[in-house]
This record gives sequence, C-alpha cells and structure tokens, in this order.
Amino acid sequence: MLKVDNIDVYYGAIHAIRNVSFEVSEGEIVTLIGANGAGKSTILKTVSGILTPKTGTVTFMDKKLNGTPSYMVTRMGLSHVPEGRRIFQQLSVEENLEMGGFTRNKDEIPALIEHVYDKFPRLRERHTQIAGTLSGGEQQMLAIGRALMSKPHLMMLDEPSMGLAPILVEQIFEIIKELNESGVTILLVEQNANMALKIADRGYVLESGKIVLSGTGEELMASDAVKKAYLGG
Repeated sequence: MLKVDNIDVYYGAIHAIRNVSFEVSEGEIVTLIGANGAGKSTILKTVSGILTPKTGTVTFMDKKLNGTPSYMVTRMGLSHVPEGRRIFQQLSVEENLEMGGFTRNKDEIPALIEHVYDKFPRLRERHTQIAGTLSGGEQQMLAIGRALMSKPHLMMLDEPSMGLAPILVEQIFEIIKELNESGVTILLVEQNANMALKIADRGYVLESGKIVLSGTGEELMASDAVKKAYLGG
C-alpha cells in the first residue's frame, strides 16, 4: 500500500533522513521506533506531503506522492495524526470532526460523525465542548476521530501515547488495534517501543535518520540491541 524508496530529506543544510526505504502492506500495523530526533516524525511529514524528499520516491497505492500537496494526499486516503495532536483548540469537538471531513461530500459528514461517536462515546458526550478544554486522552481520541473523518485506507499516527497516563496509553493502543481490525492500515511512530512492538506486525528501528534494523514485532522485541536501547533490557 505504501512504499518509501531510498528517500533523503533535508532541513536546510541538515541531512535529516538518509537513504530510508520501507513498506507497509494493506492490513498491517507497521511501527517506526527510535530515540527522540531519530527522524521518525520527519518521515511521516514526508509521506503526507508536508516535506518533499530531495531524492527517492514515496508511492501510495501505486501513485507517486513526491510533490503532491498534503490535502490531495488526504483525499487519496492517507490520513496523518500529528505529534502533539494539533486539534483546533478554539473549536468544539464536533467542529473539529467537521474539519476532518473536508475531503468528503457534505452529505456524508453526519454519518461519518456518527461513526466516530460510535467508536468514541466520550466524544459524543463532549460534542459541544471546546476542544482545548478536553483531557489529554480525550484530545488524542479527537485527533484520531478527526483523521477517521476522511475515510482513510492508511492512518499514520505520530506519538499517540505522548504525555498520557499509563491507563490511557493502554486505551489508545486498544483503539489502534480496533481500528486496524476494522480495516484501516496503520503506520505508527512511537517512543513507547514496548507497546508499539506488542501490537505491530512489523517494525523498523531508526537511528540518526537511517534504518538500522527491521523485523516482525516479535523479532524486534527479542533483539538484544532493541532490548538494550529501547526496552530497558
């Protein structure tokens, strides 16, 4: 479904991503793990069209994405839940969801909102509440719900557990598994490597802008290098 082939990405003179290749097949959960500053978020921004690779190609459902504007990437069925949630703080919960449906026909929006409320009953309870006043966990649910409004084939999640209490982290990972079981392919960037590898079919380890290791979730959890660096083993 997604193929990233030998991309190099720069921030000015800084060579942030170096010759990175990976792929995500339909129905999978694939995770990118690595320390802060390894380049994980940069890769997601490159896939979703916020950044353009200097070399290499990004292909989604057999269409080359290089240079495609972000809103067109969303229209093609690829949604991006950014790091830090980035909800519209001053808008209500429901207005945030409506914004997420900008690529859909207007008459589809009510049913899509209902679908999100069925998945996240808490959001239904809070539908008129100003989004900036929600708890961290509720804001993350809203960010995922907003991404669902575009009916994505592939959803990219950037650090969904960041800043959440352990019980909420468990809940968010359950939600990610449920989304995947309902037919959404997932590309997950996560610093909580233990949780990410538990639910992932496959993973890639990123260090200083390069992929240094790849394998199934189980293989990476069993790897001494991964245990030492990311799992506290």
